[in-house]
Amino acid sequence: MAFEVLALGDRAKRSLAEVAYEHIRDRLLMLDIKPGDLLNDEDLARDLGVGRTPVREALKRLELDRLVVSYPRRGTFATRVEVTDLAFISEIRTQLEPLAASRAARVATEPMREQLRAVMCAVESFDTRAASVVETLRLDASVHQSIYAAAANPHLEDVLIRYDNLVTRIWCMVLDRLPDLSRHLHEHVDLLRAVIDGDEAQAGELARTHVTGFEHAVREALFAA
Repeated sequence: MAFEVLALGDRAKRSLAEVAYEHIRDRLLMLDIKPGDLLNDEDLARDLGVGRTPVREALKRLELDRLVVSYPRRGTFATRVEVTDLAFISEIRTQLEPLAASRAARVATEPMREQLRAVMCAVESFDTRAASVVETLRLDASVHQSIYAAAANPHLEDVLIRYDNLVTRIWCMVLDRLPDLSRHLHEHVDLLRAVIDGDEAQAGELARTHVTGFEHAVREALFAA
C-alpha cells in the first residue's frame, strides 16, 4: 500500500500539488471520503490552505490512479468499490506481487535487505489488538513498499502501488469484520525472510498465497455481512 500520514509542515520539500495529492489520496484510502462522494475542489483547497490549482492537479492524478472519476458538468467523485473490482485486482496482483517478491529476493542490495530486516522486526513485534487502523495500514504499506523498492524496477513498483491503493480501500470496508487480522499481517514475516534470504521461489509463492488469502478473507467478510 502507499498509505502514509501527511505532514503539512513538509511543504517546502514538495510541490503543493504533491501535498494535495497525498492528503486527498489518504482520505480516499481510509474512506474518510467515501465511495461515491462528490469532491469539491474549493472545500479541499480550503482544508489544505492552498489554492484550487494544486487541488485540481491532484485530482487529475488521482483519476489516473482510478481513485476518483470526473464527469462533465457534474464534478469529480470518489470511485465506487465493487466486489467485482476485487476479482479483477487480485487477478493482476497474483501475477505481479510474486514477480516483485522473487525479483527482490534476487536483486536486492544489502542496504535494502537491512531495511527489510527492520520492517520484519516491526511486524514481529506489532500488536494488532492495541493498534489503530491507521497504524495497521501503515505497517502493511511499509511491508509492500519495501519489497517493491527492493525489486528495483520503478515501472513495476508504480503499478503495484496503484493496485495496492485500491486494495486498501477494499480492506478498510471490511477491516472490522476480518476474523484473524493478526495472522494476515504476521504472515508477512515469512515473506520478508524469504526475500532477505534470497529465496526467489519461496518469496514468489508466499506472495501469491498472501494475495489469494487476502481475497478469500475479504470475500468471506463481504458475503457474511
